[in-house]
Amino acid sequence: MADGLTVVKCGGAAGVDPARVCADVAALVKAGERVVLVHGGSAELEQLAARLGVEQRTIVARSGVTSRYTDEATLEVLTLALAGQVKPALLVELAGHGIAAVGLTGLDAGLLRARRKTAIRARVDGRTVLVRDDHSGRIAEVDPAPLKVLLDAGITPVVSPPALAEDGRPVNVNADRAATAVAVALGATRLVFLTAAPGVLADPRDESSRLARCELPADGTPPGAEGGMAVKLIAAREALVGGVPQVLIADGRADGPVRRALAGESTAVVLAAEAVASSGGADDE
Repeated sequence: MADGLTVVKCGGAAGVDPARVCADVAALVKAGERVVLVHGGSAELEQLAARLGVEQRTIVARSGVTSRYTDEATLEVLTLALAGQVKPALLVELAGHGIAAVGLTGLDAGLLRARRKTAIRARVDGRTVLVRDDHSGRIAEVDPAPLKVLLDAGITPVVSPPALAEDGRPVNVNADRAATAVAVALGATRLVFLTAAPGVLADPRDESSRLARCELPADGTPPGAEGGMAVKLIAAREALVGGVPQVLIADGRADGPVRRALAGESTAVVLAAEAVASSGGADDE
C-alpha cells in the first residue's frame, strides 16, 4: 500500500455491502492508511420514502444523466435517511472494528458548499418540463479543514450530502461528485468508487465483461455508459482533471472490496489523450 490518502465512495445501491466496506476501511486504517469514507443511500432513501408515502421521481437532463427530483419532502427524507440511518450504521460498523470515526454531512462546518440549480428544462417521468422546485445543486467548494483536523487526530471522517447552498439552505448533491470534490480538495492519492457491479462493463448486462481500463473522451462519458455508471464516470473525470492520480471503480459486494480494487480487481479510469488538455466536465443540467 502506497502512502497517502484514500477516498472511498460507498455506493447507496442495493447490493453494496456496507459491513464489508467498513471492515476493509478498518483494515486499511489499521495498516496506517488515511481514509475518508463518502456515502450515498439511494436504497435506504427509497425505502423510507415508501414508508412515509413520499413519491419519488427522476429528472433526465439534456445530457441524458438521470438524477433524483428533490422536492422539499424528498429533501427531508434524504436528510433523515443519510444522516439518521445510513451514517450511524456505518459508524457502528467502524466502531465494531475498533476505528474512531466521525460522521459529517456537507452542512457541518460548511464542509460542502453548492450552487443551487435554477430552473432547468428536463424530462420528468417522460415529460419535458421546466423544473423550478428541485432542491439540488452542484458542489462549488469544499472546506478541507474539518477533514484535516479529524485525519490528523487519527479519526476517520464519514461524509455525505446534503450540502449548503449560497442562500444558506440545504440542497441535495450527487454523492459520487461529492466524493470527487473531497478527494480533489484533500489532494487524495486515490479515489475508489464501490458500486453494485464489478466495475465498468463493456456490456451492462454481462458482469463478466468488466473493463480493466476505461478511457474517458473529452466529454467525460464513453459511449454506452448509462444510469449511475454514467454519473460515476463524470465524477471520475472531474477527479482526474482535478489532480487525483488514481481513480478506480470496483465491486462493493465482495469481501475486502477496497483492497481488491487496489490489487487490480477493478476498472482503472484514465483520461484519453484528447481529454488531458481539457479542464471542463460533462454537464448534468
